[in-house]
Amino acid sequence: MTRTKLTLVAVVCVAAVLTAVSVLTDLPGRLTGNAGASDGWRDWNPSTWARGTDEFDNPVIDGLWNQERMRSATSADQPVAQDIGVDERGLSDPEPAPVAAEPVPLSYRKNAPIIGKLFFDTPAGPSVCSATVVADPAHPGASDLVWTAGHCVHAGAEGGWFRNVVFVPSYNDEGTKTATGQDGNAVAAAPFGTWWADGAETSQQWIAQGTPEGGDGAAFDFAVMHVKRKGGDSSVSLEETVGAAARVNFRAPGTQDISTIGIWGYPAAPPFDGELMYNCRARPGRLSIAPDQPSLYRVGCTMTGGSSGGGWFSEDADGEPVLISNTSIGPTTSTWLAGPRLGPEARQVYESVSGEFD
Repeated sequence: MTRTKLTLVAVVCVAAVLTAVSVLTDLPGRLTGNAGASDGWRDWNPSTWARGTDEFDNPVIDGLWNQERMRSATSADQPVAQDIGVDERGLSDPEPAPVAAEPVPLSYRKNAPIIGKLFFDTPAGPSVCSATVVADPAHPGASDLVWTAGHCVHAGAEGGWFRNVVFVPSYNDEGTKTATGQDGNAVAAAPFGTWWADGAETSQQWIAQGTPEGGDGAAFDFAVMHVKRKGGDSSVSLEETVGAAARVNFRAPGTQDISTIGIWGYPAAPPFDGELMYNCRARPGRLSIAPDQPSLYRVGCTMTGGSSGGGWFSEDADGEPVLISNTSIGPTTSTWLAGPRLGPEARQVYESVSGEFD
C-alpha cells in the first residue's frame, strides 16, 4: 500500500448483498543469470538507483530469500490521510463502514491457490506486498504473469525499480509459520516454490506521479510481472503449477454495477504479522484523489500494509470471478482500502508484459 496516511497495504437489498458475499467467499479457490557472487544489489545510492535505468532488472541471487529473511521482511507501506480525496458529490462517496478482515481457511493451495506474497528489497530493507496469478492471453493455460500494485515494484516519482522481487503463491500454506513462533517446513512456506520476476511493467503515470505517501498516482497504481521458477521444473508454467489463473476485466465497471468486491492479501502491519492470508467482502464506493483522474474503488476493510497489490474480485456477466483492481492505499485507522479502476492504461501494461515473453 502506499501514500498519505491510509494504510496500504485492500447495496442493493440486504438479501442480495448477502447472497453475493456468500458467492465471493471462495473466489480464488474457484479459479481452480546467477548474481549470487555480487553485492551490487545492495547499492541504493540515489544517483545510481533513482531513475538509474528504465528497464526492470532482477537477476536471481541464490539463497537470498530463505525462510528467515522472508519472515523478517516488513511492510514499507505508508498510510494516507483519513479524509483524503475530493469531497464533492459525484466524485467521492461517503466513507464506508469498516469491514473486519477474515482469515482465509487453510490450506491456501486449496482455497486460494492464485493468491500469494511478494517479497522485494527497498532502500529501507526487505519489504512485502501481495499479488495474484493472472491469465496470459499469449499463453492460454500456461501463464507466468502476476498482478500487483505499481508501488510494490517501483518507487514512483522519486525512485526506481525495487530489487530481488520474488512471488510465493500460497505462502505459508499450512498457517504454521508465524513471526514469533516456530517455522513451518520449506514446503509449507512455499508449497509451489519461489518465483523470481524476470520482467515487470507499471504505468507511466505511477512512475511520473507516484509517491510513498499522500495518494499521488494511486489511480494508476498497478503492475504486471512475468516470473520464472527458481529451481524445480522450469518448463511448467506458474498457472499449471498452482492450477489456476484469474482473468482481468479492463472495462472498469461502475460501482453501481458491482454488488460485492472480494479482496485478498497478506496484511503485515499491526495487528497482523504478514504470515496469514485474509480477505474482506463489501459493496464498493468511489474515491476521487484528483478530479482530472479516474476515481478509485473504495471498500470498508481492516487489512493493513502488506495487503497492497492483493487482488480485488467481482463476478463477471457470466458468473465467473474476475480481477478488477488491486489494493493501493488505506488510512492510518485501517478502516478502508482503495484500488485503481482498470482501464486502457492497465490493459497496455498487461499486454506489454504478455507480448514481451512470446
